[in-house]
Amino acid sequence: MKELADTIRKAAPGAVDAFSYQIPAFRYNGKILVWYAGWTNHLSMYPLSVEDRKFAEQKGYKTSKGTVQFPLDDPIPVSLIKRLVKSRIAAIKATKK
Repeated sequence: MKELADTIRKAAPGAVDAFSYQIPAFRYNGKILVWYAGWTNHLSMYPLSVEDRKFAEQKGYKTSKGTVQFPLDDPIPVSLIKRLVKSRIAAIKATKK
């Protein structure tokens, strides 16, 4: 989970650590950027748009409503996580306009 959190942090300068719903998260401009969690067989990151989930699925990752799952046995997909975080930043910025 530390590697996932570090990757998110690097992709989102200015994001701050947070907890929401008793789950670790990052806030960006006062809004939840992403939550992330560790489970028995995978790490999860959410919320994600339909488009971002489809992109993750095309890369071979399991998704469910709002979530992408990263298997614990595989390396963290740094470039995918960066893309997903930047997409969330853009979505947050769009809501401020």
